[in-house]
Amino acid sequence: MPLTREESSPLFAGTVAGTLRLLAYLALAMVLMVLDHRNGWTWRVRYATAIVVEPLYRLAGAPSAGLHALTIAFAERKTLTEQNQRLREDLLLANAKLNRMAAVAEQNVRLKELLDTQHSLELNVQLARVVGVDLGPARHRLMLSAGANNGVSVGQPVIDAHGVMGQVMHVLPSTSVVMLITDPAHALPVTIERTGLRTVAYGARDGDALSLPDIPMAADVRVGDRMLTSGLGGRFPPGFPVGTIRRVQPSATGMFLEASASPSADIDRSEDVLLLHDQAEPIGPPPPAVPAGPPAELAPAPAGQPSAAAAAVSGATP
Repeated sequence: MPLTREESSPLFAGTVAGTLRLLAYLALAMVLMVLDHRNGWTWRVRYATAIVVEPLYRLAGAPSAGLHALTIAFAERKTLTEQNQRLREDLLLANAKLNRMAAVAEQNVRLKELLDTQHSLELNVQLARVVGVDLGPARHRLMLSAGANNGVSVGQPVIDAHGVMGQVMHVLPSTSVVMLITDPAHALPVTIERTGLRTVAYGARDGDALSLPDIPMAADVRVGDRMLTSGLGGRFPPGFPVGTIRRVQPSATGMFLEASASPSADIDRSEDVLLLHDQAEPIGPPPPAVPAGPPAELAPAPAGQPSAAAAAVSGATP
């Protein structure tokens, strides 16, 4: 049964005994403070007590400390993940820009080579860009970004900075189709630069190469010889690089030599090409050589027939 207010027994009652008890406690407190100040006894007690209480204090605070550590860890993990994602995106963007800059630099180099080719040869050319490819076992063709509206015509030679690529075979209003010299249906009169031997280079059927199937057995053709356009037929002007001989061997019949060559032009890599203008159109076979005697332009022509010089200019056979 709880005590009432009147029946309670306070520690320091308002009586003489309570007052004496208060004075005794105050005196004891003063003695302890003086002893602690002079000898440090209570510090030793506190130190010993702390040895016992500190593990309990740490154990009691472990859940809160663990929760705080987990919160910090998750926050730092989220921050690190976001930073890693941002850095990864920045790296991808930087790589994309770097690759684009490298591609632009390579394109500038190729355009400079084309410009140098135009200036060095003083050719009337037109720049076009490759916009499509049709490369297969039986078709080696490109589509260019220039067509009839740009003055392109069928039969125009196409070159790059390194050599002959092909000729225009179809012309559309804004685009044109080029047959490459490696197309199996293409044939190009060439001459061996070292010996002057004239022959014909065909597109190979077994890859991006050129084939020379009808070389005389006595001909001096070696691996590494350069081929140039001979100018025969009037389609391609003479002197343009065509390819380099990489293999020579006897034919299956043993009556001729067969050779294969690598194209000089960057068939698979060129993105910009040059279309040659003002080239004579081939009309029939080339005129025969004029025999020794008076100059062709002065030799009299039979009645009713043009002179040899006129025939050579027109491209007709005299």
